[in-house]
Amino acid sequence: MSRTVAISSPARLSLRHRQLVVARADGSAPTVPVEDLSLLVVDHPQVTYTHALLAALAEAKVTIVLCGPDHMPAGVVLPYAANALAGERLRAQLACPRPLAKRLWQAIVACKLRRQADLLRRAIGQDAGLEAMAGRVRSGDPENLEAQGAQRYWPRLFGPEFRRDRAGAPPNPLLNYGYAVLRAATARAVVGAGLLAGVGLFHTNRGDAFALASDLMEPFRPFVDGVVWEMARAGLAEGALDRLRKAHLLGVLNLAVGMDGQAIPLGLALHRAAASLAASFAARHVLLRLPEDPTGLPAAEEEPDETAPPAA
Repeated sequence: MSRTVAISSPARLSLRHRQLVVARADGSAPTVPVEDLSLLVVDHPQVTYTHALLAALAEAKVTIVLCGPDHMPAGVVLPYAANALAGERLRAQLACPRPLAKRLWQAIVACKLRRQADLLRRAIGQDAGLEAMAGRVRSGDPENLEAQGAQRYWPRLFGPEFRRDRAGAPPNPLLNYGYAVLRAATARAVVGAGLLAGVGLFHTNRGDAFALASDLMEPFRPFVDGVVWEMARAGLAEGALDRLRKAHLLGVLNLAVGMDGQAIPLGLALHRAAASLAASFAARHVLLRLPEDPTGLPAAEEEPDETAPPAA
């Protein structure tokens, strides 16, 4: 079992019998087995921790996401020794030839465009040419088809006035939060695969401590977009980033996505993708496993049946 737990009210977090204990101000103290956790999101300034709990979470390879005053993730705590083969895999990663890195980025961009095309087909009935663009992506994406695709994608998904901007109008805050959660989960998967999160394939911002996670999460972004699109349809795009909205966004890690011919939780898919990236570095060949079909995206809107008799 892999669970995400979010703490958004005053609490004291401690460890008892390998259980996370959440002692609340009202006297309740629910517990969660540490081994069942994958992500702990803490979003309240009046939360305290015991050292024993933090050590146990690290040993169980649980990622802790710390939110700031704006309720957005401000930091991530990752386990120190997440993979017994970390040294070997780090050496293979650092020795990755540039042509291989470019081919890996090609596969990532093509997959992202295809999943964006899938979401548009379900949202508006056509893919705005993104499927064809995915087939034209070359090694390293020298034509920057990823950015060209975004110019077609966003106004069709959220309307012609929408601009993707971290400081922009809704539903940008929902996208920001969803992507931050996805990035933290991807960083956990990357570290768990024995890779160095700060050394990316394409993202090379010196201030990005999780550049490789920023790369690997790209094909999974449309699943966050799908959740946000459904929230917008339900009237949840406006308003504060409250507990209800966060619960919707945290649920993206439990979506069943298509990989290896089966539907698996997105959180597990991230680990398989990271492991396949490590295998690619070791083999000097593209062995990436990424989401391969629309599974996990919102269902297409059904057209009304005009032949059906009117309701009584």
